[in-house]
Amino acid sequence: CTIDKWIVGEFNCSCVGISKCAAAYCQADSPNASFFDIPVKDLMEATYLGNLMGQKAAGILDASKTKAPSPAAARIINRIEAVKSAVTMGVLSKEEAGSMMAKLFDV
Repeated sequence: CTIDKWIVGEFNCSCVGISKCAAAYCQADSPNASFFDIPVKDLMEATYLGNLMGQKAAGILDASKTKAPSPAAARIINRIEAVKSAVTMGVLSKEEAGSMMAKLFDV
C-alpha cells in the first residue's frame, strides 16, 4: 500500500468537478453573474459535492490536530519561533529576521 500526500494549491469550481457553478462566474459578457444564475438542478449537485468535500476536508484537518509534527517539522517550528522571539525582544531587526527566514526556507 502506498500513501499519497496531496496539497491544495488552488481551489476553484472546475478543478474539483463542480463546474455546475460556472453560471455564477463573472466575465466580461456577464459582469453581474451571481449565485442566483445557477440552475436549480446544477445548484443541488454542486451543493452536494461541495458539502461532501467540505466534510472530508474538515475530517482531515481535525485528524491532523491530534498528530504531533515530525521531528524535522518540529525543528523548523522551533527555529521560526526563535526568530520571531528575537524580533520581539529587539535582538534582530525585521530585515535580519526576513533574511534568516529566507535562508531557512531556501527562498
